[in-house]
This record gives sequence, C-alpha cells and structure tokens, in this order.
Amino acid sequence: MPRSSVLVASAVLSMSAALVPATLQATDTAPYFTAELVEATGDAEAIAGGVLFQCEGTLCKAPRSRDRALRVCRELRREVGPIAAFSAGGSPMSETQLARCNG
Repeated sequence: MPRSSVLVASAVLSMSAALVPATLQATDTAPYFTAELVEATGDAEAIAGGVLFQCEGTLCKAPRSRDRALRVCRELRREVGPIAAFSAGGSPMSETQLARCNG
C-alpha cells in the first residue's frame, strides 16, 4: 500500500475515533427519567436509583439507570418529596404506579 494511502487511512480512523465518544456521550447524558414535583425542591441535585437527578424548581431529570422506573420514582420521592408526574424514556407513569411511588 502506498504511503499516502496509509496516511489517509490513518487520518480517517483518527477522525472517526474522535467522533465516536462525543456521539456516545451525548446519548448517555440525555434525560431518560423526568419528574414533576408537587413542590419545588431546594436541592439542585438528588441521587435516586443510582443516577444523579438535576433539579430546577419542580422539574428533575436524570439519565437511564438499571433500576425499574417505580423504584427510581420511590427513591426520588424520599429525597425530594411528593411527585406529581414521572416518566421513563418518554412514557408517563400511570396514575396507579404514581400512587405507589408516592405511597
């Protein structure tokens, strides 16, 4: 293989490797859990279900965890108080599940 082809291939691989972490990082930090609190929390952060929730006013968001949504919701309630609405992956929790979360 000619030297110029090796250099081009090396440059392409280097550029590809540089882009992959940025793409993965953007996906990993996108909110998966969203909680609307009954009352605003004074805490900017809370840990529930092994993930860090970022809270502002009555809205808390966090990336995905390995725990089930109901468990994450319950743990978050213990940290910040009653929850008015909770969603995981864009799917809202049912009224029955929300009652169990706040129970």
